[in-house]
Amino acid sequence: MFSENKTAFTLIEIMLVVIIIGILAAMVIPNMAGRSEQARVAAAHADIDANLGTALDLYELDNGQYPTTEQGLKALLVKPSSSPVPTNWHGPYLKKKRIPVDPWGREYKYTAPGINNTEEFDLSSYGPDGVESQDDIVNWPHDLSH
Repeated sequence: MFSENKTAFTLIEIMLVVIIIGILAAMVIPNMAGRSEQARVAAAHADIDANLGTALDLYELDNGQYPTTEQGLKALLVKPSSSPVPTNWHGPYLKKKRIPVDPWGREYKYTAPGINNTEEFDLSSYGPDGVESQDDIVNWPHDLSH
């Protein structure tokens, strides 16, 4: 008779591996839990500081002033017909040809001339809670906010 040498994992070995994986997951998952909110805040900062901020600066460079509050961010996509009508509009100023919403799905707040940036514009997101508060993402220093 031939004897075959069979190797297999015992139930104890399999349980030990599952326990080790569980311990590793318990250590890693809490560290990653807050990262999605940090990523959303970083995306809102990028939109305000780079994407929309640069588009508004290009609009101002072409037309000598920022769009008014009434014209809003839509002026970056379509030439405004309300006063003051830009005379040198070369848009659209946004690459994706749509006005982005903040990472929480809400519109960015735009005011020109700004209350906090009186020479330029105020651009902000109400952040995760959706109401005006200290967690807002803004284009002015927080110590100036009301």
